[in-house]
Amino acid sequence: MNNQLKVLRAMRNWSQAELADRLDVSRQAVNAIETGKYDPSLPLAFKLARLFAMPIEEIFDDGHEGHDDGH
Repeated sequence: MNNQLKVLRAMRNWSQAELADRLDVSRQAVNAIETGKYDPSLPLAFKLARLFAMPIEEIFDDGHEGHDDGH
C-alpha cells in the first residue's frame, strides 16, 4: 500500500523516531510502514489520521477507488 507518511513527516521536520514516539510505536514500525513493508493496524491508521489532521484515505492509497487515473 502506498502512503504519504514520509512526506507528511518531512513537512513537519520529524524524524522517524519522533513520529514513532507520537504514535507509541517503534521507529522500525514507522520505517516499515513508510517503505510499504507493512500496513498499519486500523487503530494506528486512525492515530495517524488524527495526528496529521487528514482522512486516512489521503494518507494511504490502496490503489483502488476514489482516484482519477484516467480510466
